[in-house]
Amino acid sequence: MNLPCEIAVKSVVPAIRARLAIELIQKHKLKQIETAKLLSITQTAVSKYTHYVRGGTLRIDEEGDVKKVISETATSLVQGNLDVMTLAREICSTCRLVREKGLMCQLCKNANPTLDLERCTVCNPSSCQSQT
Repeated sequence: MNLPCEIAVKSVVPAIRARLAIELIQKHKLKQIETAKLLSITQTAVSKYTHYVRGGTLRIDEEGDVKKVISETATSLVQGNLDVMTLAREICSTCRLVREKGLMCQLCKNANPTLDLERCTVCNPSSCQSQT
């Protein structure tokens, strides 16, 4: 059985980084090397994110709350308001939001076919996820 955190590491975190990289390059007009420095990743990773080679397993850019948080995080990065540890907390918080919104449920189902999404409360204990 794959745990949700294992799935998040492989799919959600790269999707968040990809959206941050794209936001920094498109909205804030940064170069790949500047984006890499702000995200504490390599320029090669930024290139893969912006060319949808990496981080494209999960579409999170269409969910309004997630999109807003990513945009705010990108702006804070550009303004110099986030250090590496604060950025890590922001990414973790965004991952938690993705999970709570049920955006990762289908990936969990794909990894664990016997999982009953109607009864699963792992990512959002306050309500069952029923995203299919």
